[in-house]
Amino acid sequence: MRLIAVVSLCLLAAACGRQGGAPKQGLGAEDAAFQQHLQEQFLDAKPGTIIEIPPGRHPLDRVLTLRANGVTIRGAGTNESVLSFKNEISGPEGILVYASDFTIEKLSIEDTKGDGLKINDGENITVRAVRVAWSGGAQTTNGAYGIYPVRSRNVLIEDSSSWGASDAGIYVGQSTNVIVRRCHAEQNVAGIEIENTINADVYDNIATDNTGGILVFNMPNLSQPGHSTRVFQNKVFKNNRGNFAAKGAAVASVPAGAGVVVNSNSKVEIFNNDIADNQTANLIISAYFSTNYYNKPGIDPHYDPYPRAIYVYDNRFSGGGDSPDGLELKTLKVAMFGLNGRFPDILWDGYRDDKNLVHGQPPADERICVANGAATVLNADGPHKYKNPSTDMAAFRCELPKLPAVELPGRS
Repeated sequence: MRLIAVVSLCLLAAACGRQGGAPKQGLGAEDAAFQQHLQEQFLDAKPGTIIEIPPGRHPLDRVLTLRANGVTIRGAGTNESVLSFKNEISGPEGILVYASDFTIEKLSIEDTKGDGLKINDGENITVRAVRVAWSGGAQTTNGAYGIYPVRSRNVLIEDSSSWGASDAGIYVGQSTNVIVRRCHAEQNVAGIEIENTINADVYDNIATDNTGGILVFNMPNLSQPGHSTRVFQNKVFKNNRGNFAAKGAAVASVPAGAGVVVNSNSKVEIFNNDIADNQTANLIISAYFSTNYYNKPGIDPHYDPYPRAIYVYDNRFSGGGDSPDGLELKTLKVAMFGLNGRFPDILWDGYRDDKNLVHGQPPADERICVANGAATVLNADGPHKYKNPSTDMAAFRCELPKLPAVELPGRS
């Protein structure tokens, strides 16, 4: 029977305080003792270890790094166990994990200099009831990512939240087999972002008051291209916050007022969502050419910049499209729909692979298909600088095979 090491940090912190020694910079003696023993538990952890974070607000001034597989970090609740990195002097992350079979749950991480929770190269990852926040609100100086698994496999993020990330609140990148469900993303640049990931289900989440609500991206020069993402049963509304990403970041291209955004990805299903009042457009489908990264040197020549096989159906759209971000889009909106008009719910930048057309259309299995009642698409004609936009729906009246659900071993 494997050993379960349960650490009661309340008692350990008090015991450490009795040992004496100089406190770490910026921390009182009790907090420094707590941090020292917490770091020791991270460093000494073995498979089966449970690290308990007791109730209370715990100031820390340096990153916590875990490299052991099979470890659980457990707090008493997101409002009870809070790790505060407001005076962090060594990091920049809050918690940095290089491990598999890892679970973290029931705690908050606040005010990190960099990413809140970063998980690298892991397998069988569970993030449950974790809150990451920057207490000063949305600022460019906040950390880039809140919850951030990357290059991982079999990832579950549930009942968690992120507030104030200067890039993405909940981000999964270059990973395979992912579920993000029942989460809340607010006041971030990107609320929830799935990037260069294969097989992801994103459902029952709330994304509001971000620059963009839910993003499904493929970027060049990463370890794998992404495909096969389902975005469904989410509430994505009023994502109209001004973009506060750092200059040069990929999400700096996201216009304020973007509900769901698909960029350069393939096999994406968007269905049964409530998407409302996103002022640029409720749903944006775009190619890499519409981002700030376009024309940067050193792009992998095998990178596919186009969105392919995008299927939109049975969503409930309302409002939005009435105040698009950026002069070109504002001008286009007024020219086509008048001062008091609004863009259609679906905005496509118009870039497509013209070398791969069949009778003037993409192959049947690569089309953008819309089966969404009265919802229409605006082809903005980005390749010709918005000179010949169109709302003709003929090219979008099609269906695609539906993607299978993502299944994670041992987790329903």
